[in-house]
Amino acid sequence: MLKIRLRRMGAKKAPFYRIIVADSRAPRNGAFVEELGYYNPGTEPVELKVDNEKAAAWMKNGAQPTDTVRALLKKSGAIE
Repeated sequence: MLKIRLRRMGAKKAPFYRIIVADSRAPRNGAFVEELGYYNPGTEPVELKVDNEKAAAWMKNGAQPTDTVRALLKKSGAIE
C-alpha cells in the first residue's frame, strides 16, 4: 500500500519535512517513489509547497495520506 507521508529533513532541533509517496513498509527516511512538496514549520509564516495535481493523481490511484499530510493537503487546496 502506498502512503503520502512526511520525511524528516534538516538539522537537529530545526526540522523541515518533505512530502513524499512511499510504500507503507518503508522506513520514515528510506526509499520513496516520488516527492510532492515540502513543509517548513520553523519559519514565520509557515512554508508549505505542494504539487496539488500530483497529489490528487496519487490519491486517485489509491495512495492514502497520513492524518498530518491530509491536513496539509487541505491547507494547500489539493483536498476539499
